[in-house]
Amino acid sequence: KFDFVVASVHSNLKMDEDKATTRLIKAIENPYTTILGHPTGRLLLSRAGYPLDFKRVIDACAANGVVIEINANPLRLDLDWRWHRYAVEKGVLLSINPDAHRTEGLHDMQYGVLVAQKGGLQASNCLNAYALDAITTYFNKKKQG
Repeated sequence: KFDFVVASVHSNLKMDEDKATTRLIKAIENPYTTILGHPTGRLLLSRAGYPLDFKRVIDACAANGVVIEINANPLRLDLDWRWHRYAVEKGVLLSINPDAHRTEGLHDMQYGVLVAQKGGLQASNCLNAYALDAITTYFNKKKQG
């Protein structure tokens, strides 16, 4: 049994960079947040992501032990692959998640894996590539603070 929180923005997407960044950092600093989901809220070919200071967001994730999602939905693919190496350099784990709202969406994992490879992600820096006992240990440590 896993007990974790994915914090994702789904409203008020038209903030300026400072406000959007501050909003995400507030969520990241919440001790219950385990994973930051689709950080920019982008929908490829239809909605640009909101502007962010990615270094501040990633640095906040590093400081608070928050994982960043690579959303595998082909309409999102967010966190953008160009930020994967910076996150890894800062010690942030990434997690490839399908954003599946139905079982058919689980097949989208392949797109997330391809984007993660493009960004240079290795299994050692990808939470959901860990063995079950390692994932369980990670979540338990996060929950204990």
